[in-house]
Amino acid sequence: MSRFRSLALLPAALLLGGCNMVVLAPSGDVAVQQRDLIIVSTVLMLLVIVPVMALTVLFAWRYRHTNKAANYQPDWDHSTQFELVIWAAPLLIIICLGAVTWMGTHLLDPYRPLDRLAAGQPVTQELAPLRVEVVALDWKWLFIYPDYGIATVNELAAPVDRPIDFSITSSAVMNSFFIPALAGQIYAMPGMQTKLHAVINKAGTYEGFSANYSGAGFSQMKFAFHGMSNADFETWTADGKKGEGALDRATYLQLEQPSENAPVQRFASVDPDLYRRILNRCVEPGKMCMSEMMAIDAKGGLGMAGIYNVLPLEYDKYRRRGSVLGTEPGYLASICTPEEAAAMMASRSPPASVPAGAPLTGSGLRLPGTAVPGFTPARAPSLSLLTGERRPTNS
Repeated sequence: MSRFRSLALLPAALLLGGCNMVVLAPSGDVAVQQRDLIIVSTVLMLLVIVPVMALTVLFAWRYRHTNKAANYQPDWDHSTQFELVIWAAPLLIIICLGAVTWMGTHLLDPYRPLDRLAAGQPVTQELAPLRVEVVALDWKWLFIYPDYGIATVNELAAPVDRPIDFSITSSAVMNSFFIPALAGQIYAMPGMQTKLHAVINKAGTYEGFSANYSGAGFSQMKFAFHGMSNADFETWTADGKKGEGALDRATYLQLEQPSENAPVQRFASVDPDLYRRILNRCVEPGKMCMSEMMAIDAKGGLGMAGIYNVLPLEYDKYRRRGSVLGTEPGYLASICTPEEAAAMMASRSPPASVPAGAPLTGSGLRLPGTAVPGFTPARAPSLSLLTGERRPTNS
């Protein structure tokens, strides 16, 4: 090869040097089917693109200005045969693309349990899936194995040819759980749970990462995914039980704090209720869970009085936990019944006398003379309204 050709190919070599062909050469059956869907769709579209590009060059060359032998027909405007070809071919391709997309959308639905491990290898009822609970933290990944009672940070493992059932959520901000060799990316969102069913068919170590930008430590938010034989996976889980103690609620609140380049950690045991509390955003002791609030809403809510109770929960929406932004969060611990509220008010000691002229301060109270112009505060509901009692009225 001449020196000129070598220099001409150098830019292409530099550009292709950073390419990773794992998406086109995956090791999991779901990713293989997604790869096939990409190839089929590309080939179908090329059936139109390649002829159009070739004909563009052909027409430009054949009907060039200097070609006097070309058949020049300036009055030509219609050909039924030509119209049938240029409309029928794209229509057939669109029909094929629609059919392929419709089937792929349903068969590769991440929420759909697997019905095969590979082509010609169906899933049997005796083969129980491996359950993994995934939590996206700032900026690391937490994996909980509820059937084994262990948890890991930035390390994931699964046996070959065994279905994996992922339950995915986030602690603070939106991320994207992505192992290219295994399956497509699935979003991880706080207060919500997404699902992914997948299987790994070849042993090896594969890269996993977040595919959604989430802050300063996003670039290092990576983990290793190990595809293992059943014997090696049992050894790996046994080693996990020799890890760094228990992952309870207090330990999780420390782990939740933002950190970059977090090392691999293994926890020998894990609170069985931890993932449910992470999902319902009630890991803190005494905090009401989202599921409990939704149950109250399903029964009609708490009325106007409930507005004052749930307002402190807005820190979950406007403030990222574990960050240095804002003040320490406040939240609702519990809600008492009207009878409990009446008993509490009756048992309270009389308030101490307030010196004359002293301003009253407290939650929701403004200093005297600082009222907002044009704002008339609403009258607070009396205790009799909460307890259901009626005041006598003059007839």
